[in-house]
Amino acid sequence: MNLSALRNLNQAKVLVVGDVMLDRYWHGDTGRISPEAPVPVVKVSSLEDKAGGAANVAKNIAHLDGQVGLLGLIGEDDNGRQLESILAKEQIASQLVTVAELPTIAKMRVISRHQQVVRLDLEEPFVQSHSQLLLTRLEQVVNDYDFVLFSDYNKGALSCIEEMISVAKNAGKTVLIDPKSSDLTRYRGADYITPNLNEFRLAGGDSSSEEALTESARSLIKQAGIGAMLLTRSEQGMSLITQDEKHDYAAQVREVSDVTGAGDTVIATLTTMLGAGLSPSEAVELANLAAGIAVAKLGAATVTPEELSRKLGQYLRQTGEHYQTPYEEVLKHIEFAKQNGEKIVFTNGCFDILHAGHVRYLAQAKARGDRLVVGLNNDDSISRLKGPERPINPLNERAMVLSALASVDWVIPFGKESEGDTPAKLIEQISPHILVKGGDYQVSEIAGADHVLATGGQVEVLAFLDGCSTSNIIAKARET
Repeated sequence: MNLSALRNLNQAKVLVVGDVMLDRYWHGDTGRISPEAPVPVVKVSSLEDKAGGAANVAKNIAHLDGQVGLLGLIGEDDNGRQLESILAKEQIASQLVTVAELPTIAKMRVISRHQQVVRLDLEEPFVQSHSQLLLTRLEQVVNDYDFVLFSDYNKGALSCIEEMISVAKNAGKTVLIDPKSSDLTRYRGADYITPNLNEFRLAGGDSSSEEALTESARSLIKQAGIGAMLLTRSEQGMSLITQDEKHDYAAQVREVSDVTGAGDTVIATLTTMLGAGLSPSEAVELANLAAGIAVAKLGAATVTPEELSRKLGQYLRQTGEHYQTPYEEVLKHIEFAKQNGEKIVFTNGCFDILHAGHVRYLAQAKARGDRLVVGLNNDDSISRLKGPERPINPLNERAMVLSALASVDWVIPFGKESEGDTPAKLIEQISPHILVKGGDYQVSEIAGADHVLATGGQVEVLAFLDGCSTSNIIAKARET
């Protein structure tokens, strides 16, 4: 598989339509039983709000660098306004329609010691007239997108799904459905449908054997007038089934932490990869890998292009090619990581010839937080600092080698003549939680330290491995 296709992710234009909701989490510790009833008392220490339902599908696409719009229904309430605020931060072009008489769908979970104590659902089903409002909005914006993804959670927003699919198909769009209804004929005309095994059985599918599964799947999609079925099968992986072919994809996860939102990740990845120009088989292969990454995380998780690239590299056992995120996308990914509560570590250097000292130093830097950003001097900057014979390796090659390290999440070049040879401006853009510098420095001497400290961050100085330096390596090479 050609990893260069991942550079086209921002060409995927996807409109998500469906049941949006607010996922709210109260986190706290449990130390006693209530004297009022035999239930645990949770002392809440933090509150976390996330985009849920169809909004989580859109979030997955945004985190994969796809261009995504979102249509859904919300109430005229604080939960709806909070959801809109979250979506704006996620860079999702949402057009949520307000229904004054009903509340925004919200699922509220109390979590203690990584266990869900109770879930509270705040919802009233939307009806046909409300869905008509979405249908009208869909007609207005459908031509701005190439793919239309319907995320059905059976909450009423897609009561007019038949008419919505017709609008999308008449506009020449590729249609994908994450279904909830057991009557698949409601989704007639869709190009892809992505039921899980339970939804497949409820729709009349037979999973008693591989032959029965294939035959019944083909019968269902033929009766419903659907192009293809991507059946997600938990530990058995996935199967892409059409009238003529069936391709199986083995599960790509060693240990499952949480399957919440895995279906959202699958259809979001599938759609984004199709939008980037991959073949259906390649798109499903990457969706399968993305699901393996997502279920290894807690909660409704998203997957980044970098994570997908690394997983793909392991999967194909290839080392000669590595995906590099376009530099202009990296700052957005860093902001997404911050929103997920991840601690960002920053360091910088020339890294002209990568050696053991660099590798150990970068691993130590990464251990200070969750994600490591490496600021990399560009070629002109190195020439000004080290002399006209440097760098030995050009910027793109140095960035590729660094990006291949497990400890490095992102590489960003700096050093334009107008900005100087220090990463101070880059550090101000990123505002990392921790700034790490290697060598014998005082904190006051480190570029960007003042900004990091002023914004509540930390600055650490780490020692380099004795005897390891690029200059020594170059000198030895010249001696020989």
